[in-house]
Amino acid sequence: MNVICLEDEAFYSLVEEVVERLKEKHKVTHDKWVSPERAMEILNIKSKTTLQNLRNTGAIMYTQPQKRIILYDYESLQEYLQNNAKNTF
Repeated sequence: MNVICLEDEAFYSLVEEVVERLKEKHKVTHDKWVSPERAMEILNIKSKTTLQNLRNTGAIMYTQPQKRIILYDYESLQEYLQNNAKNTF
């Protein structure tokens, strides 16, 4: 059995490269779960309170894997935008 040792930085760089290649291979353009900052950017909102209201009313889907970590479903954010889109005249 062969053992390969890598420094932390080289290991994490390798993992990131593998993830990027898998995303390219499977044509994944975004992550399933996004941070609150990214969710606010997607929705074009500036207030964390507005984001919380959307979460509390069930307008967007989220997960809370740990007490202080909340992630938002990318598809749910896109669906919310589509549901609130207005047709032009």
